[in-house]
Amino acid sequence: MRLLRTSFIFAILSLFLSISATLAQSESTADILKRMGGYPCPDSAFTCVKLTVPLDHFAADRGKTIDVVFGVLPATGERKGMFVTATGGPGTAGLMSADDYTSYFDPSIPEHFDIVFFDQRGAVQSGNFQCPDAVLTYYQTDQEMSTPEGEASAIQSAKTFANDCVKEMGVDPNTLGFYGTKQAVEDLEIFRQAIGDDKMWLYGESYGTQYAQEYAAAHPDHLAGLILDGTVDLTLSIDGYYAEDAKAFDDIFISLMNNCDQNKSCKAETAGGDALAAYDKLAAKLADGPITVKFPLASGKVIDRPLTLADLQYTVENYLYSVSERSILQRALTAASTEDYVPLLRVVYSAFVLDPETLTAVPDPSYSDALFYTVECNDYNYFSGTPDERAEAYIKVGDVVDKAVPRFSYLFYGDLPCTFWPSRPELERPSPLVAKGVPTIVLGATADAYTPLENGKRVFKHLDDAYLITTDGGPHVTFGWGNACPDEIVTAFLVDDKMPDQKETRCDGVIANHYVPHAPANAADYGDPLAAMNAAYNEIYNLPEYYYWDGKTPTGVGCPYGGTLNFAPDGDGQNFQLKDCTFSKGFAMTGTGSSSDGASDFAFDVSVTGDAEGRLSYTYDSEGNSHVIGDYAGKAVDLAS
Repeated sequence: MRLLRTSFIFAILSLFLSISATLAQSESTADILKRMGGYPCPDSAFTCVKLTVPLDHFAADRGKTIDVVFGVLPATGERKGMFVTATGGPGTAGLMSADDYTSYFDPSIPEHFDIVFFDQRGAVQSGNFQCPDAVLTYYQTDQEMSTPEGEASAIQSAKTFANDCVKEMGVDPNTLGFYGTKQAVEDLEIFRQAIGDDKMWLYGESYGTQYAQEYAAAHPDHLAGLILDGTVDLTLSIDGYYAEDAKAFDDIFISLMNNCDQNKSCKAETAGGDALAAYDKLAAKLADGPITVKFPLASGKVIDRPLTLADLQYTVENYLYSVSERSILQRALTAASTEDYVPLLRVVYSAFVLDPETLTAVPDPSYSDALFYTVECNDYNYFSGTPDERAEAYIKVGDVVDKAVPRFSYLFYGDLPCTFWPSRPELERPSPLVAKGVPTIVLGATADAYTPLENGKRVFKHLDDAYLITTDGGPHVTFGWGNACPDEIVTAFLVDDKMPDQKETRCDGVIANHYVPHAPANAADYGDPLAAMNAAYNEIYNLPEYYYWDGKTPTGVGCPYGGTLNFAPDGDGQNFQLKDCTFSKGFAMTGTGSSSDGASDFAFDVSVTGDAEGRLSYTYDSEGNSHVIGDYAGKAVDLAS
C-alpha cells in the first residue's frame, strides 16, 4: 500500500514540474522563485529555494525525503538561461561561495544568466554534516607507513575516525549510502525541471567536475554547455587516482622549491641555499619527534608550542592550492630553514583552522570533512571483503606508491577511512564521458597537484566537442582567478557562444606569487625608515591570521619580537591597533592603522621606540607606491618609493 501511495505522491510532483516548465515560459525568474517559496539567502544577494527530494532517487519506494537548497541570482538584463556552478570538495557549501565567486565574473555573465549555486545534499543548508572534533584528532595523528606497526596504527586510526565522525554527525548511518554524486545530480535535475529551462550551462570545479560529468552522463540533452575546471578522470579507480595524485604532488612541490632557488631573495633566505634540501632536513628532524617553538600570543605572552611532522605534512598539502598560498608557504619554509619556526606554526594553525591563542578548532561553516568522506566513500569502491580486509588491501597497494614517491606518498592513504564508512560504493568505474552534442571547455594547470593535468587531458580526448585550455603554473582551478586568458575564453563561450580559435590553447601563468622577503631580525639592517615601514607592511599583509581573516571577527596577533597587533572591521574598511609591535628587534611600533579595502591603500600612524625614537606616518597605495613622513632619530623624514 505504501508503494502505491508514494508513487502517487511523486506522480503529482512530476505533474507539478511539468506545469512549472510550461508556466516558466511566460514567467520571470523572480516570479518563479516566489512561487517556489523563495527567501533571501543568509548574508547574500541570492534568493534561496528549498526543494524536497527523494533520499533515494532510484528506489521503487521513494517515500523518504530530504531538503536541498539552491540559490539563484536572476539575470539583470536579457536572460539567456541558467549558469550553474558545482563547487569543489566534496564538502563545500556552494551557497557560501556564491556572492564571492560571482563578483569575479565578467559583468556580462550575471547580466545574461541566472547565476545558480547550491548546497549539495549533506552540505550546510542541505543537512550540515559535521564532525570537527573527530577530524582534528585524525589529521593531527602522525602516520608512519614504513613498518608493519605503523601500518596497523594507521588502520586503527582510520577505523576510529570513521566511527567517531559518523557518531559525531548524529545522522542515521543507514542513510549515508544515499549521499553519493549519482544521487546528488538528480537533485539538480529536479531543480532544472522546477525552473522550467530545457537546457542550462554547467560549470564544475575540482570535485565539481566529478558532479558535472555525472550530470552530463545522465542528462546530456539538458546541457547547452559544459565547463570542467581542475578535472577528475572518473574512469580511474581510487588507488589509480591517488597514486597519480601523490606523484604529481611530489613533482609540483619540487617545482615550487626550485622556484624558490631561482628567486634571489627566496634563495638568500634559505639556509644552505637549497629549498628542497632544507625541507627534507626539516621533515627528517620532525620524524625524530616534535620541535618546541616559542610562540607569541595576542596577549603579549610567549608560550611553548609543539610542531610535528603531521603538522608540516598537512600544511604543505593544504597550501599548494593557489599561487598566493604557495608564496606564503615558501616564506614559512625559508624561515623554518633558519630555525625560526613561528611563521610556519602560524601557517599550520591556518591550515588546521585552529585559534592560535587556544588551539581550539574554529568551525569552518563553508566546508565539511564529514561530507567529503560520505561522498567519496559512495563514489568509489575500496576493495572487497570485511572492512578490516579492505583496509589491509588498501595498505598493501600503497606499498608500491611508498617506494615510487619520496615525500608525499602518505597522500595515497587519504581515503583509508572509507574502508570503514557506512556506504553503498559504486562497484564499477564509468566509461569515458562523450557528452555528444554538448560543447565543452576543459581547463587545467600544469601546477595543479590536486587534479593533475593528465586527468583533464584524458577526459578531453574522449569528449565529442571539446576544447582544452592549459595554464602554465597556475592555481588548482583557473577560471575566475584574474588571469585574462582563461577568463575571457570562458566568458565568450557563455555569453557569445564563441568557441576558442583552436582545440588546445596555452595560457601564461606562474607557480607562485612574487616572493616577499622577511623583515630583517634587527632594525640596524634597515637602510632608512621607509624600508622599515615597508617591511612592517609586508609582514602584516602576509600574516596568515590577516591574509585569511574573515573580515568580520576582531582578531589579535602576537608580534614576533614582542608586542601585539589587533585588527577589526571599520565601515567598508579595517582598522589596526599596534602596541609595541616588533617585527625587527629595535623597531617597536605603537599606534593605529587603516585599510580601505583590505588589499591596498594602507595607512599607519605610529610612534617608534627601540634603537631610535620617532613618529612616522606611512601610506601604501594600490599601485605599490609607499610614502613615509615624520621624524626618526632626531631627523625629519620624507621618503617615497
